[in-house]
Amino acid sequence: MYKKNNISIALTGGHAVGEAMRQINPDVVAVYPITPQTPIIEYFAKRIADGEIDTEIIPVESEHSAMSACIGSSACGARTMTASSSQGIMYMFEVLPVASSMRLPIVMAVSNRAISGPINIHGDHSDAMVMREMGWIQLFAENVQEAYDNMIIGCKIAEKALLPLATNMDGFFTSHSVENLELLRDPDVKNFVGNYAPRQHLFNFDSPKTFGPVALQNSYFEFRKQIFDAMNKVPDIFNEVTEKFKKLSERGYVSVERYRTNNAETVIVAIGSVCGTVKDAVDKLRDKGKKVGLVKITLFRPFPYKDVKQALKNAQKVIVLDRNLAFGTKQVLAGEVESAISQEVQSVVYGLGGRDVYEEQIIDLFKGKNNSGFIM
Repeated sequence: MYKKNNISIALTGGHAVGEAMRQINPDVVAVYPITPQTPIIEYFAKRIADGEIDTEIIPVESEHSAMSACIGSSACGARTMTASSSQGIMYMFEVLPVASSMRLPIVMAVSNRAISGPINIHGDHSDAMVMREMGWIQLFAENVQEAYDNMIIGCKIAEKALLPLATNMDGFFTSHSVENLELLRDPDVKNFVGNYAPRQHLFNFDSPKTFGPVALQNSYFEFRKQIFDAMNKVPDIFNEVTEKFKKLSERGYVSVERYRTNNAETVIVAIGSVCGTVKDAVDKLRDKGKKVGLVKITLFRPFPYKDVKQALKNAQKVIVLDRNLAFGTKQVLAGEVESAISQEVQSVVYGLGGRDVYEEQIIDLFKGKNNSGFIM
């Protein structure tokens, strides 16, 4: 049954994110098109053209320019957003850490896509893993509802933490899939995110500030340590914001979701859209008396080590799914989970370049029928 404050609708993930952006009505959005992100901004730009919102949209010549424009806009005190994917994020790479070092709460919607080469336009987490150490907060969505909610939640988190934030959804699997979801009403979104009141900006002439100075030996360390300290405060901010969001929407979010993990002997850990498939497999095996479960990571950066350790404390076997292939080292999510629980996990790489993963393959993992390290 739908909640009284919500509106039932069917949208793709891209359009749901665009709708959240419309409701937030940021001051500036700088954009460059790239598949599978483009529908987000197409939807949003049409709402501007229709006169529904007054955001200043800046079409630029490249993704590097898009992030550079966002940095300038945010430094001037404007609520600023953008969107990108894959090679676009690679092109932004030079300026991504500039946004975090200036403590600018830019929000970027990411439709996760494989990075080249070879060229591939379909969904995996390669782009998110590339930017994981750039000082950006990273949220992951399992489905269209979460992609919509994460934009609204993410806007609030970024502005409280004074850090840029990326909301991630799987390219095509979520960004182009039509699903039922519940939208909040426009006034409720506006009240939730509030009027943007930047604490420091270039146009505050009564308290002049310098953004982006040269930082030599005696000051660079302090700048980087400030990002580190700010990131460590994000889990508490996440909990505070999601608690308020739950009161508004009746939808609760936690950094680490436990799905049927009570008495589970074998637990899969995953992020993104595959979690829906894993849940179906868990349900099917639970009906047969198998003690299995899922731990889903929503807040990926900063990584919720304590929550992961608590969620997995009783598991006899842990299987970690990575939709990214690291070379010459441990897989990213598997390595993070091992650090959290101080024991070796079964690491499995799946779904690269958008390859489908089926319920039967997940069931085989739970049953121990695949120890190759890959779902091919």
